Amino acid sequence: MTLEALRYLGAGRGAPEELRQSVERAAQELSGQVKPRYVYRIFSLEPEQEGFSLPQAGLLLTGQTARTMLTGCAQAALLCCTLGARFDALLRACQVRDMAQAVILDACGSALVEEGCDAAQEEMVQLLPGKFLTDRFSPGYGDLPLPLQQGLCAALDASRRLGVHVTRQYLLNPGKTVTAVVGISGKPQPARVRGCAFCSMRERCTLYKGGKTCGV
Repeated sequence: MTLEALRYLGAGRGAPEELRQSVERAAQELSGQVKPRYVYRIFSLEPEQEGFSLPQAGLLLTGQTARTMLTGCAQAALLCCTLGARFDALLRACQVRDMAQAVILDACGSALVEEGCDAAQEEMVQLLPGKFLTDRFSPGYGDLPLPLQQGLCAALDASRRLGVHVTRQYLLNPGKTVTAVVGISGKPQPARVRGCAFCSMRERCTLYKGGKTCGV
């Protein structure tokens, strides 16, 4: 988690030792208090003129990102992973005491929820012998519409199962929550959508403006 958190902080492997130690301590403390929780469901996938539909979920995945990632896939998994309200409470308390430490804690939270997504995908691999997964991609990434958050969370019953809600602006609450789509194929799938060029946050990202990258 430490290296990923440092990347979220814009530091990476070249981070000063003092910062690295601070992140390591925060990561260890966080891991002892918060565990990622996730749910996922696998749906059949059908190509459409506008993109790909998941009939059982009542969703249509439009745009070039979905087309690039899901071509050749007969199924797709919808995933939601969250650190829950516990993390939000810890972060608010830390912001009152020490804003610099709160920034570190926030980065550790981002890294931890991504670890949860990785664990979910590893579980899928074990459940689907002979199948291959694409990289995960999320509403708001590339040109996958952000309003899909609502339908994706509804298909997973994320409100009841994880306590995750979607705001009117299609943001996720609790804050450290990730939703994603993962294609499933009978053939190995290369990483096909990576980097700043596909990220919807590019124009607002301080790392991108500073000539850096989060590495995703």
